[in-house]
Amino acid sequence: MYLCHLYGFYYYVSGELLPLRVFLPEINVYENMNFTLSQVPSRTEKPREKGVTMVMDKGLSIRETEDMLSTSSSFIDIVKLGWATSYVSQNLDEKLAVYKNANIPVYFGGTLFEAFVVRNQFDDFRRLLDKYDLKYAEVSDGSIEMPQDVKCEYIRTLAQQVTVLSEVGSKDENKIIPPYKWIQLIKSELQAGSWKVIGEARESGNVGLFRASGEVRQGLVEEILTEIAFEDMLWEAPQKSQQVWFVKLLGANVNLGNIAPAELIPLETIRLGLRGDTFNNFLNTKTKQKWKIDTK
Repeated sequence: MYLCHLYGFYYYVSGELLPLRVFLPEINVYENMNFTLSQVPSRTEKPREKGVTMVMDKGLSIRETEDMLSTSSSFIDIVKLGWATSYVSQNLDEKLAVYKNANIPVYFGGTLFEAFVVRNQFDDFRRLLDKYDLKYAEVSDGSIEMPQDVKCEYIRTLAQQVTVLSEVGSKDENKIIPPYKWIQLIKSELQAGSWKVIGEARESGNVGLFRASGEVRQGLVEEILTEIAFEDMLWEAPQKSQQVWFVKLLGANVNLGNIAPAELIPLETIRLGLRGDTFNNFLNTKTKQKWKIDTK
């Protein structure tokens, strides 16, 4: 059984508190790869509730989209057309059709939602979702000040039409939200009908969950996990070091977002312990002892 919550530096697993570095996911052979390796963590299968990878499409061409899908479609759970790029992208209908044919859902970035709302065009936004036959939508307030009850009402309304992802955290690096407030906001948005709550980081990974340097606000994440189930969160983690940190903390099936197309395969190897950064994380005790690998 995977963890439900994090209590300080301990995971709560099957009624027992285990130290942070003791917990490991169930180890199985990962199927559908080019060859077989043991001691590789099992990955969830689509449609996933955990282990989700959200890709940031900042304006891929049709050819680039097809190329990405030809190599990495099995690792992509959902695609975000970043911020309001869908407003200016050429051949939008054709690109959406490429994703649809690959059975990969797409949604418009939260900034586009905010652009409609601030112009009093929310109904137009809803019609836009129908026009493009989108099954997902993002509700965010990273660029505008929006009362939380108003934001939750938008979530409730859209949840009757599509699957909603909402986002917590500001795009302003100078706006620091305390951990207790993050928890309050996340809880209210889940209760309003969000499928996942996204932890803000932007495509650069230097705001919200992260410091300007890209370093994870470790205390913030750990505090959130004391009250929020890890599968309800989708952590934006565009930088490799951030992806590694979350995989080491929460295992192969942590939900990660804002992944660049070129980083899809590298991220999957990180999830599977097949890159140097996580190489030792999923090996069993016998193997670690034989090769004198530090288990701390």
